[in-house]
Amino acid sequence: MAGGGLAAAWELAVVFLVRPLLAVVFVFTLILLSWYVAWRTVLVHVPLVQEIAGLRPKKATKPKPANRGRFSKFYQSQAEAAAQRNSKSEGSS
Repeated sequence: MAGGGLAAAWELAVVFLVRPLLAVVFVFTLILLSWYVAWRTVLVHVPLVQEIAGLRPKKATKPKPANRGRFSKFYQSQAEAAAQRNSKSEGSS
């Protein structure tokens, strides 16, 4: 009789503890395996993922030139014209 109670307790332990634990382990294994396959096949080749994971060095950026746009060229030419006018007026006085 005591053996029957022990068998019933073992069966309950298997149903409520071991099987759910095995199911969770199985799901996590599938998730990790699929993540590994995706990483090795696709994600390694995505530039954003490469930068985040540090798989490639960052490109050195060169500084932008000071006179790169239309407005800076316009104001630079205005300043040069004003400097020429000032030098002419200094020379004639």
